[in-house]
Amino acid sequence: MSTATPDAALRPSLGKRLLANTFVRILLAVLASIGSMALLLMLSEIVPKPMRVVWPTLLAAAACMAGYRFYVRRVEKREPLEAAGPRILPELGIGFGVGAALAVGVAGVLLLCGALQVQGLGDWRAIFKPLPEQIMVATFEELVFRAILFRIVEQRWGFRIAATSNVLLFALAHLPNQNVSVLAVLATASAGAGLLGVYLLTRRVWIAMGMHFAWNYLFDALMSVPVSGHAARGWIQVTPAGPAWLSGGAYGVEGSVVTLIAWTAAAIALFRRAGRRSANVLPH
Repeated sequence: MSTATPDAALRPSLGKRLLANTFVRILLAVLASIGSMALLLMLSEIVPKPMRVVWPTLLAAAACMAGYRFYVRRVEKREPLEAAGPRILPELGIGFGVGAALAVGVAGVLLLCGALQVQGLGDWRAIFKPLPEQIMVATFEELVFRAILFRIVEQRWGFRIAATSNVLLFALAHLPNQNVSVLAVLATASAGAGLLGVYLLTRRVWIAMGMHFAWNYLFDALMSVPVSGHAARGWIQVTPAGPAWLSGGAYGVEGSVVTLIAWTAAAIALFRRAGRRSANVLPH
């Protein structure tokens, strides 16, 4: 005769309890996605440098997505709805359009104010070089911050804690960047809120990825403006002028008060629109 109590018999195993832990899930999801990306980039070093053009970075982005989807299926035991769906291309296109509109709007205001000045044109082929890197950046940052950190924290502690921590972490992640300022951190936080707001509209990452990519790519490849402190070598040669709080200075337009206002307005509008939709928290 068994002496086990009913509660003990129904208690999940240690392994299942660990896999249900919020911090363990975040760690496993990050390792599966970022680890896959890093491993592929390391392996690509085996190939001679002249042959390592474009494809390693694009494959790394694909590996990041594949690693995340593998984690969801194996650990969470469900389909990765937040990183799937029949509307991937349309949603990426919508995101690109919205992100491009924000970038062009901010750049236009700064050009009219004289905070950015066009010095001339470089080689037009420069627009292609940043393309794979910016695809990879948009992919892994949206997966990590929205699909992993926000989604898993929301499941455990609710929307307010998840949203607040997500915006703060997104801003803090940019602190090590060169020429960062208080205004740059605030503007980055507002951008993080805007990207989270657009994720909430569909509970999928595609529109946010498109926005993120468009913003970074247009400033980097088209306008030669530093992105989050990283140097840009694009086609149109643009330099900052006037006070750094307006132009963004060496950090780029993400250190400008104009960017802070634009992304804050976008975030408010997106959160309001998302709030009018029914909650759709993905299952554990």
